Amino acid sequence: MGSSSKQSNKPGGKQDGLDRRARIAELRAAEQRRDRRNKIVASVVAGVLVVGAIATGTWVVMDQNQKKKDKQAAANADIPGVKTFGELSRTHVKDKVTYPMTPPVGGDHNAIWADCMAHVYDQPLENERAVHSLEHGAVWVTYNSKATPDDIKTLSDKVKKTPYSMMSPYPDEQGTITLNAWSTQLTVDSASDPRVEEFFTKYVQGKQTQEPGASCTMGQM
Repeated sequence: MGSSSKQSNKPGGKQDGLDRRARIAELRAAEQRRDRRNKIVASVVAGVLVVGAIATGTWVVMDQNQKKKDKQAAANADIPGVKTFGELSRTHVKDKVTYPMTPPVGGDHNAIWADCMAHVYDQPLENERAVHSLEHGAVWVTYNSKATPDDIKTLSDKVKKTPYSMMSPYPDEQGTITLNAWSTQLTVDSASDPRVEEFFTKYVQGKQTQEPGASCTMGQM
């Protein structure tokens, strides 16, 4: 009786074994399919990232090239109202100099320049030292009592972030705000005048610079 019972269980045992192997095979096949899908997705993502990196790099280079072209174009463009004074002397002197323009933009000057590395002064500068700074390629912003607090703040913020520039009050000048570079000058009524930005772009270390690369630090007032 016990023997017949064991015989009746054998077919079911074989079938269970077959079913387990079939399920294992299905699971393995499903896992292989998932692995293939994951590899495909990873390849696609990697491709997208590579293409994106190439596109980003290309855009950055193109943007830099465009900015360089824009700057070169601005440096060559004429600015309405700018006055130039031709060739000016560059002799170092110890005495005070009488300049033909106010503020002065060139001529004989002191051997020591005014610090012009983004320096904002709250007192007038000595002409002879300021002129030496212009020789080094600085832009000197001056203003009189007609300049508003907003004008002064706007110009101060601009100078503070622009190496080879400086700013100081100049009570005797006729114009409200005067932008000065070597042998070059522009008068404006407001700091919001778009020519202010144009002047900085063109003349900070611009073509008018008599001593390119000369220091703007370690100067004096």
